[in-house]
Parts: sequence; structure tokens; C-alpha cells
Amino acid sequence: MMLRDSSGRRSLMLRTMACWGVAMLGGCAAGGDLPPLPATSARNYRLGTGDRVRVVVFDQKQLSADYDVSAAGMIDVPLLGPVRAAGHTASGLGRAIAAGLVRRGILRRPEVAVDVRRYRPFSILGEVNKPGQYPFQPGMTVLTAVSIANGFTDRALQSRVGVIRVRHGRSVEYRAPATALIAPGDVIEVFERHF
Repeated sequence: MMLRDSSGRRSLMLRTMACWGVAMLGGCAAGGDLPPLPATSARNYRLGTGDRVRVVVFDQKQLSADYDVSAAGMIDVPLLGPVRAAGHTASGLGRAIAAGLVRRGILRRPEVAVDVRRYRPFSILGEVNKPGQYPFQPGMTVLTAVSIANGFTDRALQSRVGVIRVRHGRSVEYRAPATALIAPGDVIEVFERHF
């Protein structure tokens, strides 16, 4: 399987294979050539496809509901129609919905609150016992993700992993220690250690 980011560059898997070849000759260790994973913050979380949000328009029960962010990055709000959710923070989406309600003349001064009900899943592959896609929960670390995937294999490099994360609309590859916080939608690659 070959993963590519939005600019068409080779994936973490191919980079890892190249790094393994260099490591055999005494060069870099798996993922050592990747930039460090930036810190994550729940406050700055950007919504994306697969998230489920709860929208509450105060004193307007008919407009308050749970919505799944579609593959196109939209939610379908009654009386407004499709509203772009992907790329917004929860508070940013609330402001966008409020502005739409005012612009359409539906409400004069709406108060809108949005919170994330379910985050998009993360994926983990490589040297874990059960690679796959799993539900994300806030506060998860790489070690939590590995635990959910039934732990490291005997061949796993446990000190660092590779992480593919979408930033500003494109996939970026990073290295991360086992204690790093992960984000919804991350793809985690557990490297094989070299003996």
C-alpha cells in the first residue's frame, strides 16, 4: 500500500524503508530524518470529515441537533442548508452558523454553541499486534494508541514513531516520542527496530 500526501510526495512508509536502508549502512534510525511532531491543543482543534458535532442554537430547539461532518466537509443545518464545518474550530463553526442565521434574516442575534460529540478515528500501523483504525478520545498519547492496538510486537522500536497529520490542508510527516499526544485523524506508524 502506498500513501501519498496532497503534494504527491512519497509516504512515511517509503521514507521509512529508505531510512532502514541507510540504517543498515550505519546512517539514520527509523524516522530520525522527520521533523518533530508539533504540540496539539484541543482548543485549536479543526473539524474534519468523520467528526460529529452538537449544535445548540439557544431558544431554537428546531435548529439544535447533532450533525456528522460529510466527506465534503459540510453539515446540513435546517433553514440554512449546507454549512462548511471542516477547517473550523468548534467556536468558529458556531460563529459561522450564527452569521448565516443573521444574513438570511432568520434570527437577529442568535447564540450558537458547538461541541464535538465524536472525533474522527486515528489509524495505527506497523509493528503493533492489531493495526487498524480506532476511535479517538481527547488526551490520547502514542502509548495509549499502541495499547488499544494490543501493544508492540517483539520487533517494534518503542522509543519513537512516525505520525502523518493533516495541517493546513496537506499531509505532513513527523516523528514523535511514545509520550506525545495524538490528534484525531492521525496515522501512526510504529517502526521496526534494527538489531
